[in-house]
Amino acid sequence: MNLPASFGFLLKYAPFSFLTTDVALTMLILGIETSCDETGVALYDSDQGLLSHALHSQVDLHAEYGGVVPETASRDHVRKLLPLASHCLAEAGLDRTDIDGVAYTAGPGLIGALLVGASAGRALALALGKPAIAVHHMEGHLLAPMLEPEPPAFPFVALLVSGGHSMLVEVREVGRYRVLGETLDDAAGEAFDKTAKLLDLGYPGGPALAKLAEKGNPERFDFPRPMTDRPGLDFSFSGLKTHTRNLVLAQADDDATRADIAAGFQRAVVETMAIKCRRAMKATRARQLVIAGGVGANLELRATLKREGEKHGWAVSYPRLAFCTDNGAMIAYAGCQRLLAGEHTDPVIEARARWPLDSLARPGAVSAGHTGATA
Repeated sequence: MNLPASFGFLLKYAPFSFLTTDVALTMLILGIETSCDETGVALYDSDQGLLSHALHSQVDLHAEYGGVVPETASRDHVRKLLPLASHCLAEAGLDRTDIDGVAYTAGPGLIGALLVGASAGRALALALGKPAIAVHHMEGHLLAPMLEPEPPAFPFVALLVSGGHSMLVEVREVGRYRVLGETLDDAAGEAFDKTAKLLDLGYPGGPALAKLAEKGNPERFDFPRPMTDRPGLDFSFSGLKTHTRNLVLAQADDDATRADIAAGFQRAVVETMAIKCRRAMKATRARQLVIAGGVGANLELRATLKREGEKHGWAVSYPRLAFCTDNGAMIAYAGCQRLLAGEHTDPVIEARARWPLDSLARPGAVSAGHTGATA
């Protein structure tokens, strides 16, 4: 097998370097994100904050297939990851030897894609004699708002909505998470993408559907607000998707109607999430709501929850748009909090397609080699 020239980034250093495990007061962390179809790398300094970050999107690569092809995603991560790491170091004016630790996404996600980042992250840490930490992808999203100049204060409730996840989480502090509700079937982002496909909007469908919805009348058709007629904080979007499909097949024969369907669908999803957020805030008595994940970039969702916050007296926070989608910065930050506490993972490659969020512990509260599926 011929390795890319960029693998010299890893092989330049002796693989038997002493692995440093002492707890540091300050750390420079290289963050790696490869859980799906975006390659993200970032450098985060515990004193200075985010120094550099770079992101490569595979949207164009998967567009012709209408969705992510896992093997294609993995191969593209192999091509792009190490050059992006070199770019981040150069942008920050730093050398590989300045890195104090490596944080990589270990799950949940596409197992092949995860293994690319986990393998590179673990190899680099070993070569440099530095600690590494396997980071939970959802923890990264939950903590992404902490990268902002005015981060939210703990505790808070987070609405985490993306292509693969929709959940409400009580975040008491880093590592202390209580899942309040989650989707029973399709995630919100998945429902957006599938509905966009029904409307022939191409890939990725979520942003295209939101753009079309701007031209439509959300009141023309009646859409259900799933699971809002009963107590609880769980979500379900499969029935809404089926309702929309039937409407498309029956009536979507002109551009105006398609726009009205898109607007009505989006309004139904947004209002459903707003209702669940109100319930979660009341149940926890929290005064801070955080919106995270790719769907958190949806402008109608942001505007609706901002109005809810003003009406009910909560503060509402979001990460910047660049950090709503998958990125290396959130992984670097989350990993930094754990590495600063002396936590690290054993020198094995960890990757989990599934990984319950509530299985995590506070930084430093688990043994140095905390448990995880290995490959």
